[in-house]
Amino acid sequence: MFLSSKISCFQLSFSSRCNFPTFNLSFIQMQKYQVTIHFEMSDEFMDLVPPHRTYINYLINKGIIDHYAVSMETQRSWITLNATDKKEVEKILRKSPLFKFWTYEIDELFVLDGQHYRLPEVNPN
Repeated sequence: MFLSSKISCFQLSFSSRCNFPTFNLSFIQMQKYQVTIHFEMSDEFMDLVPPHRTYINYLINKGIIDHYAVSMETQRSWITLNATDKKEVEKILRKSPLFKFWTYEIDELFVLDGQHYRLPEVNPN
């Protein structure tokens, strides 16, 4: 049996399989995407890292990027971001000063879970 009721802009759902309510924002249609980037380093690449970091920080502060990781060992980076579709993801990537050094793959995520997406643990005083 599935029961639901509207609460302002939130959808509150109770499922017989769960003993806790789940919330869905019904007006936001953003998907999460994982971008895997391969890059080649050069002096020109390194000169563009500071403006690239400024752009990444801007996207993190706006809530567009959830996670950003770089491996210098494998010359790869991974970005988890929120967008409406893959075209929007590409539009975001193209604005980076480092874009011309990249080959990349964009994957729409079905599940992304971890401590970052959980409520904080309640510690009674």
